[in-house]
Amino acid sequence: MKNKGPVTVLGAGLAGCEAAWQLASRGIQIHLVDMKPSHKTPAHASDGFAELVCSNSLKSDRLQNASGLLKQEMRRLGSLIIQAADASRVPAGGALAVDREAFSDLITKKLAAHPLVEIEPRLARALPEAPAVIATGPLTAGSLGDEIEKMAGSLHFFDAAAPIVTRESIDMSAAFRQSRYGRGSDYINCPLNEAEYHAFIDALLSAESAPVHGFEEGLLFEGCMPIESMARRGHMAPAFGPMKPVGLTDPRTGKMPFAALQLRQDDAAGTLYNLVGFQTRLKFPEQKRVFSLIPGLKDAEFARYGVMHRNTFLQSPGFLDSHFAVKKQPLLFFAGQMTGVEGYVESAASGLAAGLSLYTRLMGLQEADLPINTAIAALGRYVSTANRDFQPMNMNFGIMQPLPQRVKGKEQRCLTLSERALKELAEFTASRPELFSSQ
Repeated sequence: MKNKGPVTVLGAGLAGCEAAWQLASRGIQIHLVDMKPSHKTPAHASDGFAELVCSNSLKSDRLQNASGLLKQEMRRLGSLIIQAADASRVPAGGALAVDREAFSDLITKKLAAHPLVEIEPRLARALPEAPAVIATGPLTAGSLGDEIEKMAGSLHFFDAAAPIVTRESIDMSAAFRQSRYGRGSDYINCPLNEAEYHAFIDALLSAESAPVHGFEEGLLFEGCMPIESMARRGHMAPAFGPMKPVGLTDPRTGKMPFAALQLRQDDAAGTLYNLVGFQTRLKFPEQKRVFSLIPGLKDAEFARYGVMHRNTFLQSPGFLDSHFAVKKQPLLFFAGQMTGVEGYVESAASGLAAGLSLYTRLMGLQEADLPINTAIAALGRYVSTANRDFQPMNMNFGIMQPLPQRVKGKEQRCLTLSERALKELAEFTASRPELFSSQ
């Protein structure tokens, strides 16, 4: 009889929503506590659950990419987050990008309508009694943050978001539509010649940044490096990063440009576009001045300027097990970016793993040990394995178990890793009908 609980879930971001769904869909009563709408962090803009604030892209959906494998595993495990993402998808080449408002609305309504989910809008100020899942995000602060830090210890890094411009303000006479390597035309590209590129970088390096309390350059997370911080590493650093021209051909010249800024659709209507890889902490007037030097953005209208904030994460190795549970309190779980997984999909995956594991522990079932060669299991291993220089990590094939045989070619090797993972996952779900019969 599935009446264990209730389970308290703190936080209705991607991780908390996924954990709540995995438990409620298996018959467990959920008490979902979220700070909104009465309280918001600097990264929040809406009242809905599972808000995407840094980027609309959930990264690649191809099995040759580790993020694509992670999403496919989650689809097969009944992920609410991926279900909503697929339903609110917008064009983005080989990536899974969504209309952020539609995505949040789908998840919010699905949980609000579930008969076993009780939602309480309240700012949590203390850890709840177990069983519980703590998914309050990388901006957790106040008395709750102090309590978590006292229990687990925490580190911190700084994260940044990219600006968004309106589609109608982009000068298409100076830009062109094209995805890299001929994979459609979902992106708008603003090409720069050598002189234009260096003029832009000079302006970027001389621009005034907004002060961020406690900011330290050495604590920047590599995956969200502000474009101006990247340029300080070398004039050509952005040209080998977010402004790389590789895989693009300017139709007006028939050649690869010297550098290029890509813009990605941010909403279903196609009225907003995100400056890919242009996270920044420049002052707002400086963003307008400097980014308008890029061909195609001379008269750009900024719907949102880039922002920067401080993120925190746990010293998870030694504190959490591979299922994201506190080692000394097996019915208390953490999930999301605070555990050291970096990225929206990775956060949701940790919530899925936590929800599955907590369910088995509540019901006295065999532990939900996902196959060792899956991407989700690799994330759990990463956050729980001793690491002197532990830092937040995106999903990548480097943290997965190697293949027993050598496979030539990177794409084929990655595809083989994905095929192995999905085969083992299918065998696992078939062997555990008590967990997946209704999924």
